[in-house]
Amino acid sequence: MTEDEKAIRQVVETWMAASKAGDIATVLALMTDDVVFLVPGQEPFGKEAFAAASDRLAEARIEGTNEILELQVLGTWAFLRNRVDMTVTPSGGAPLRRTGHTLSLLRKEADGRWRLARDANLPM
Repeated sequence: MTEDEKAIRQVVETWMAASKAGDIATVLALMTDDVVFLVPGQEPFGKEAFAAASDRLAEARIEGTNEILELQVLGTWAFLRNRVDMTVTPSGGAPLRRTGHTLSLLRKEADGRWRLARDANLPM
């Protein structure tokens, strides 16, 4: 496994741990400023909308797994094909489970860190 592959796997692990801990600042730091998310039934959205949605779920409990099925590094870009199984339980609300596949593009930034740049999130 290359150093880039290890670093990208660490991004995924850090994202999952920060999500579970409710550490939105860490999650946002793992994204490029021009990140684009694609999810079923919504228009594409960026970092600001992600942050706003995360604020609305600040008191929620988030649990889940993210299994990397494929990881390819292509210079300063990489893609991940993942299987995600997530449950979000809002404070005082019923759990909402989403499971399925994602396709994520990461970009190696000028500081040498890999960050999420594009994410097609398909869990239903």
